[in-house]
Amino acid sequence: MQILLDIVVTLIGYVLGSIPFGLLIVKMKTGKDIRTVESGRTGGTNALRAAGLGAGLLTALMDILKGAAAVWLARAVAPQDTLLHILAPIASIIGHNYSIFLPDRDEKGRIVRLRGGAGGAPSLGGALGLWAPSVLFVLPLGALVFFTLGYASITTISVALFATIVFAVGAFQGMPWINVLYGLAAEVLLLWALRPNLRKLVEGRERVVSISLHGRMKAKKEKETATEAMREMD
Repeated sequence: MQILLDIVVTLIGYVLGSIPFGLLIVKMKTGKDIRTVESGRTGGTNALRAAGLGAGLLTALMDILKGAAAVWLARAVAPQDTLLHILAPIASIIGHNYSIFLPDRDEKGRIVRLRGGAGGAPSLGGALGLWAPSVLFVLPLGALVFFTLGYASITTISVALFATIVFAVGAFQGMPWINVLYGLAAEVLLLWALRPNLRKLVEGRERVVSISLHGRMKAKKEKETATEAMREMD
C-alpha cells in the first residue's frame, strides 16, 4: 500500500511540474506562443524575453511553487518517508522539463518529444520545500551569478549546485543526508536539459544578459570596437 501511495504522489509531483505556467502567462499577456520565442522553453527567462519582466517573474514564482508544492504534498501524505520527500520534487523537475501537456507530434500524430523548461525554478522550489531557509542562501548566490556572469544557463545550473552545498553543510548539523541526493539529482537533470546551451557556451555563442556586469562590459567593448572601425574608415 505504501509503495502504491509513493507512486501516486510521485506522479502527482510530475503532473504539477508539467503545468506550463510560462506558456499560459505569456499567452494571456501577449497572445504569443512562448515555444516560438528564442530558446522555446517555458521557464521564467524565456517568459521575460517573450512578455517582459512581470511575466518572467510571475512565471519563475509559479514554477518555484510547483517544486515546493510537490514536497509539501509528500510530507503531508507520508511525514516519515524521506525518500518520497525528494522523489516528488525530482518528478516535478522532470515534469517541468518534459511536460505531458506540451507534446510535439510528427505528421502521423505520434509524440516525438515533450517540451518544457530547463528546471531551475522547480529545483529551487524543491529546495524551498525541503528546507525553507535554503532559499536565503541559494537565491542570493544565484542572483550574484546571474548579474555578474550574465548567462541564464549557468545561473540555472548553479541553483542545484548551491542547494547541494547548503544541504551538505546542513547534513553535518543534523539535517537528512538524503537532501544532498536531491541536490545532486536536480543538478544532473539541469545539466542534461541545458546540453545545447553548454555547447554554445563552449563555442562562445551563448547569449549574455544585457543587464549583467558581463553583458555591460561586452556591450561597451563592442561599441568601442565599432567606433574604432568607423574611425579607420574615415
